[in-house]
Amino acid sequence: MFKPKYRLTHTLVKYLTQISDYRSSILNARLVPKWAVNLRKEALIRSTYASTSIEGNPLSFEEVSDLMIGRDVLALTKDKKEVINYFSALEKLDNLTINQKPVLTQADVLALHKLITKGVLKSTKYVGKYRSDKEYVLLRNRASGEVTYLPPPTKKVPQLMADLLAWINVNQETDLNPVLEAGIVHYELVRIHPFMDGNGRTGRALATLILIRRGFDTKRFFSLDDFYNSDRERYYQVLKSVHEQDYDLTKWLEYFGEGVAISLKSVKDKILKLGGLKKQNSEEPQISLRNDQIKIIELANQNGSVTNREVQKLLRVSNKKAYQLLHELVNLKILMRVGLGRSVRYTNKT
Repeated sequence: MFKPKYRLTHTLVKYLTQISDYRSSILNARLVPKWAVNLRKEALIRSTYASTSIEGNPLSFEEVSDLMIGRDVLALTKDKKEVINYFSALEKLDNLTINQKPVLTQADVLALHKLITKGVLKSTKYVGKYRSDKEYVLLRNRASGEVTYLPPPTKKVPQLMADLLAWINVNQETDLNPVLEAGIVHYELVRIHPFMDGNGRTGRALATLILIRRGFDTKRFFSLDDFYNSDRERYYQVLKSVHEQDYDLTKWLEYFGEGVAISLKSVKDKILKLGGLKKQNSEEPQISLRNDQIKIIELANQNGSVTNREVQKLLRVSNKKAYQLLHELVNLKILMRVGLGRSVRYTNKT
């Protein structure tokens, strides 16, 4: 039976509190960027770039972005396939929500690994399957060759994964904080090291899936992989420290919580640039804004107001189009028209 060991330290509670506050600010904001076009797509691309980069993929963020919109880049087929696979896997996580898949199974984890590794591993026999042809696997430092970790024996992998999944499915009915659950699942899959390759990417994708299944990140608006990739050495050091501290997950969960908090704060700050207005009540729908609308609001916030001519210059549009865009924001009760004739300006409606 899997039973993780950790303590709710002051640091961990601090991050969980920040996470709750940032998430609440995002969900209760009246004005938000259009999720599907902006934050969600950006987060998926950043996650894809960061998670594959951690594993040594050489493609730049710009090259990954180009691949995701259908442009070809000059790179090895394997490297491009690795990126495309991970992006596809992240997109398909929505098919594994609790409503669509009440119980998460080993077959689901194997299918996720297959999505991530298909066409990029040395042998197809390792794709979507647990390691089986070696009793032990040694993880070595690529530079020195030093053994850095000895995962559990291969014969124990199926039972260890069964125990982990049983724990995940039980926690769907408990009040365990979803951030803690995601962090624990991330570490445990990396510890078990159930696959010959692709364990890191699968572990990070599985952590994202936990946040989706628990209703924490249903809009997919942040990239935790970005945080890991910003300091890869620290990421690996904190993972390694759990083993050195008799499998106490506290330091790892503090690190994981810090990453979620920083990632959510970044999203919150973007929304605050739109004025930071809150919904009047929980029934009021959020207003999803296009890129052009966001730019107009940000200019109005910066200068106190905005004119038709300023919108024309900002967006390189005609007088008629600028009027149409401003009129949309007036109808949405975001801006209000002040003055008459040539002196007309548009200010934030507060």
